[in-house]
Amino acid sequence: MRGEPVAERALEWARERLSREAVLISATVAPQPLKQIQSELGVERAGSLVEACLAQVARGLVDAGVQRLVVAGGETSGAVVQALGVTTLRIGAAICPGVPWTQAEGRALLLALKSGNFGGPDFFAEALEASAR
Repeated sequence: MRGEPVAERALEWARERLSREAVLISATVAPQPLKQIQSELGVERAGSLVEACLAQVARGLVDAGVQRLVVAGGETSGAVVQALGVTTLRIGAAICPGVPWTQAEGRALLLALKSGNFGGPDFFAEALEASAR
């Protein structure tokens, strides 16, 4: 399981749906396999691989014409912003306390960058609703 093939599979899946619906791509694994992966690679390296994969997916989605992304996780948000070459964000309307929509300066790209401490259980539904306004 290397980053590029996983990212490409996720992008292929997303591209098939983008004209019909919003897509959600996440990375998850059950606790026991996660512990094994982290013991083999180290916690930091395992996390970096996931962040790099999700950043590659974000870049592919933007290349495919997506103009709104919701990114969860502080480190993942940083990896995505860097991969997209975003250097300046303009703060917009709040989705929930602590998580606004932002616009990449000079681009038609809206980003919601959510760390783990913000947003409730309905955050993604709220972000989808807010992006339609």
